[in-house]
Amino acid sequence: MAKKSDAAKELTYADAVAGIEEILSRLRSEEIGVDELAREVTRATELIAFCKKRLYDTEAAVTTLLSAEDDKK
Repeated sequence: MAKKSDAAKELTYADAVAGIEEILSRLRSEEIGVDELAREVTRATELIAFCKKRLYDTEAAVTTLLSAEDDKK
């Protein structure tokens, strides 16, 4: 099985947030032209969905762990 290259590494929550912040910064400074706008908004939407899912999954995992600890008592 081949190892993933750095370019193909798994997206992390921190990377996604940084990507969102970069897009917002470019929007605020008007660096994004009309031609790029739809693509950047689409990418920001994808990153936001990724972050929401990661937060939801983490919350569910923590809740499960805490519930299991409560059951041991």
